[in-house]
Amino acid sequence: MSEDARLVRVTVQDTWDTVELKMPASASVAELKLRALVMMHVAKDPGGYEVKYRGASLRDETASLDAAGVVDNAALIVLPIRRRPVR
Repeated sequence: MSEDARLVRVTVQDTWDTVELKMPASASVAELKLRALVMMHVAKDPGGYEVKYRGASLRDETASLDAAGVVDNAALIVLPIRRRPVR
């Protein structure tokens, strides 16, 4: 793997499945989110989801993975912005 690539594990809350993605360090957080949602067959609007890393929301989705501090073998989660009601 090249030095500028990141192998990351992304869990999508809608499916509770984890996918491993090899992303360039220059890829945006939005690209990572969209790719994870597509791979998990989530057909909803990506704008309704956020990405969290180390418990904090990565609000600037235009930032690169490198700029957001995402390291190789990091674990991220993609989850809906709005909480779902508990039944």
